[in-house]
Amino acid sequence: MILVGDIGGTKTNLALYEVLENRLHIKEQDQFASSDFSSLADVITEFQKTIQNPQIDAACFGIAGPIINANCRTTNLPWEITTSKLQEQLGTKKVHLLNDLEATAYGMLYLSDDDFLDLNPHAKTVDGNRAVIAAGTGLGEAILYHNANEYHPIGSEGGHTDFAPLTSQQDKLLTYLRGRFPEHVSYERILSGPGIYTLYEFLSQSGFAPQPEAMINLEEGEDPSATISKCAIKENDPLCLEVLRLFSEIYGAEAGNIALKSMSLGGVYIGGGIAPKILPMLTDGNFMKAFAAKGRFKDMLGGMRVRVSLNQETALLGAAHFSVDKLL
Repeated sequence: MILVGDIGGTKTNLALYEVLENRLHIKEQDQFASSDFSSLADVITEFQKTIQNPQIDAACFGIAGPIINANCRTTNLPWEITTSKLQEQLGTKKVHLLNDLEATAYGMLYLSDDDFLDLNPHAKTVDGNRAVIAAGTGLGEAILYHNANEYHPIGSEGGHTDFAPLTSQQDKLLTYLRGRFPEHVSYERILSGPGIYTLYEFLSQSGFAPQPEAMINLEEGEDPSATISKCAIKENDPLCLEVLRLFSEIYGAEAGNIALKSMSLGGVYIGGGIAPKILPMLTDGNFMKAFAAKGRFKDMLGGMRVRVSLNQETALLGAAHFSVDKLL
């Protein structure tokens, strides 16, 4: 049996897989609110109650945070995750920690064409590195290094690099964000669930358009970013539409940045929970325009395949296949 996990700042997904005839078969799966637990070990204990503690042969966890010396301090949770303690808890030495975007990148290799939506109608199929970018609770980035017909995932903390404005509107946004985050303004401050609400506050305070009733009367505990997306896509609210337009523009620009840094001629893959929820804004051309706006490299990026993953379990799938390929 293989235990795998996708550990994020908002939710933790765990799954149990069995390998039969060299194929993975899911046995159990559950989702937990990360903030309800003080550690990953506690989440695993809760999950094991439902699976009657079967023998775990290997385990792999994709975690939103840097993996250093086989350990991780999560970025958006107060968790310390150590491989040695998990080995002791699970009764196996075959435990591996991946950055969550490493796991997502690995999982992209096992998705079918039906799991993707292509954003670039002018894409060319090329063998080469691939880049992965995923906005959710935070912003994750990774590379699939291509070598001798194989892909090797490389994690990063690229989502925490410096935000670079491209327009006069974005210049004003950077000034606004420096007032809120004087030490450092990263792309994650914008390209994330909390970032959508930050963009809303920026545009609202700048007087772009009146606030919609749904945001004025937002109930306690209601997700403001989800409400913004709903007001934009379903109600065509001008303020919320501009929030998602600006979000998509900056998302496309940063996707183009990682494409240049990784020379991802094999394509750029967009994961995370936000993209599938705002597809109309990603497919209107604004994302791709910002993606390709790289001066002398405009033509190169304009020919790259850019795909949105519609499968929300890509990280789990990647962790499971990593376990089979590298641990068993």
